[in-house]
Amino acid sequence: MEKTGSKKHKKPIAILLRSKLLDDDVQKREQDCGDCACAVTPVNDVFSLEENSAFQSTKDVTLIQLSRGWRGLYLSNGANSLVVLNQAAYNLWKGFNESRSFSALNQEKLRNIQEMAKIGLLVSPDTQQPTLKKTQNTQLSAWLHITDRCNLRCAYCYLPHKREDMTLETGKAAIAAIFREARDNGYKQVKFKYSGGEALLCFPLVVELHQYAWQLAAEYALELDGVILSNGTLLTEEIITTMQGLGLRLMISLDGMAEWHDSQRPYAGGRGTFVDVAESVELALAHNLIPDISITVSGRSAEGLPEIIAWVLERELPFSLNFYRQNDFSVSHEDLKLEEEKIINGMLSAFKVIEYNLPERSLLSALVDRANLSSPHLKTCSVGDSYLVFNQHGQVSKCQMKMDKSIADVHTGNLLQVVREDKTGIQNLSVEEKEGCRDCEWKYWCTGGCPLESYRVTGQYDAKSPNCNIYKTIFPEVLRLEGLRLLKEAGELVEV
Repeated sequence: MEKTGSKKHKKPIAILLRSKLLDDDVQKREQDCGDCACAVTPVNDVFSLEENSAFQSTKDVTLIQLSRGWRGLYLSNGANSLVVLNQAAYNLWKGFNESRSFSALNQEKLRNIQEMAKIGLLVSPDTQQPTLKKTQNTQLSAWLHITDRCNLRCAYCYLPHKREDMTLETGKAAIAAIFREARDNGYKQVKFKYSGGEALLCFPLVVELHQYAWQLAAEYALELDGVILSNGTLLTEEIITTMQGLGLRLMISLDGMAEWHDSQRPYAGGRGTFVDVAESVELALAHNLIPDISITVSGRSAEGLPEIIAWVLERELPFSLNFYRQNDFSVSHEDLKLEEEKIINGMLSAFKVIEYNLPERSLLSALVDRANLSSPHLKTCSVGDSYLVFNQHGQVSKCQMKMDKSIADVHTGNLLQVVREDKTGIQNLSVEEKEGCRDCEWKYWCTGGCPLESYRVTGQYDAKSPNCNIYKTIFPEVLRLEGLRLLKEAGELVEV
């Protein structure tokens, strides 16, 4: 048994470890959420502590065994999903099994007790656990479908691949509409996702549109964020330099190594794309443009997950694992389906790779498809609330996977109001409204999964995800990985 790090304590000191974002850039990446809208920001009730207040340890906790002397505590309804405690902190917490006051304690213990109460480990015996309340997201996000053209023919693609591009006039009208909506609805930041098809086929258009976005951001005094979603086959040094000058970020889809990726994402002519995509990733890294890697997990690719995870971790790349979603164009590919045992085995094998290569950044929002274990929330994404999708013709829909179901266009006034009040098509309900989710310990972290996938299988939007068993099996492992990562970060990881 060997301890990594040199930190030693002469006496027991209560230590609590919690996940935190490394910096603003990492926070932006974690909010990207692959091809889906970003999670709704929740509001947690905050405890007001007074001397002589009585508290007791919450019962809504699941114990996760970590390295020797350290335990992870999963809170099903708290300000954090995971808190890691050393033996002294754990003993302090356990001492509140029965209601007691925290007066007449030294400052160190008092500070720890206050921290435990703040995050939900300790609760007042006279009050219930805090509940979540939905508030407005500070960021308004928009998907701009720059083109329906693509040089790939991905097995799971939901697009018809028409030879149609967005015009500059339409794109500017969409951007102007977004900024008006942001101003009128009190948003502080606007984010654009430039996608397709393959957006880099129309890169000059993206450049003109984002330059226009910067102009309006200055006029409206709003923050601006932009990301290009790409298949990674057309990247050049010139494109990278231009993106950096515009402050644009890059997300690249990469589903596996070699044949694992090629089986899902070939060129239109059938040739594999892995070599070209891998070269683009290396080119971006060589020029200090750090791409986010979006990995689509399907029954076809699950077995190859460990290899691609090792490759991504070796390059210290941010990434996300996203489950395949069946659509009208992919339904004939039977081997893409998420057969539970195959997906679970592939995921757990990938997690083993992560365990021996723990990264610096938290992976709580990256490892479990649409579930986000980094913070409690009520909805899976911002569809129908703080998210607008513009197709190449300027028509507006609520989700990019349903661009054929438009409910407005760039000239419609009060776009957000129209989207929020629409009762047709996709309905993104609170997890409290979903059958099978209300009493689940994971409900504020999973939120019932993608509503489109639930509807496809059950015909209902108020139903739990068809991937529920997969989620429940791998959630504890995700939390265990995060606990080990926190210990490594603190120099307290003990290897057995």
